[in-house]
Amino acid sequence: MDKLLLLGDEAIAQAAIDAGLSGVFAYPGTPSTEITEYIQDSKQAKELGIRSNWAANEKTAMEAALGMSYAGKRAMFCCKHVGINVAADPFMNSAITGANGGLIYVAADDPSMHSSQDEQDSRFYGDFALIPVLEPSNQQEAYECYQTKFSSLARKEKSVHLVARKCKGTIQRLDFKARFVC
Repeated sequence: MDKLLLLGDEAIAQAAIDAGLSGVFAYPGTPSTEITEYIQDSKQAKELGIRSNWAANEKTAMEAALGMSYAGKRAMFCCKHVGINVAADPFMNSAITGANGGLIYVAADDPSMHSSQDEQDSRFYGDFALIPVLEPSNQQEAYECYQTKFSSLARKEKSVHLVARKCKGTIQRLDFKARFVC
C-alpha cells in the first residue's frame, strides 16, 4: 500500500486514475481546476493513455464526457459550482438517458467564496435530477468514495452520478489500495 500526501482535488484525481478512468473533460475554474491538472501531470495517467481535455465551456465539457461514457468508457466531468448552471441541459438529460461506461460529475463547491463570485449548493441539482450525490469530508474518504462509485458504475448501475464536494484545501496522508474493488 502506497501512502501519498495529497490535497482533496488530487485525491479525487488519483482515485479516478486508479479506478480505470478513460477521460476527464473540464472547464477551468478554481476550485476544480486542480483535478484535471493532476491527471494531465500524472505519469500513471500518461502511461494508461487517459484522455484529458479543456473545453470551451462547461456544457461542451459535460457533453464530451457523456459521449465517452456512451461509448462504454469511464469518464469524469469537472467544473466549479457555477459551471453546473451552464451545463444544466446536458446534465438533466443525462439523468434520463443514463450512461454506459460510468460517468462521474464533479462540481467543486466553494463555501465562503474563497475563489468565486457567489456561493451555490450543487447538491440541489443532484436531488432535482434524482441522481445520487456524494460529499466526502476528507481526502481518504474522497479517494475511497470515488473508487467505490466507479467500480459500482462499471459492474451494475451504469447510471450518471453527480459528486458535489466542498474543497477545504487541507492535507492528509492517504493509504491507497491498488485497484480498490468493492
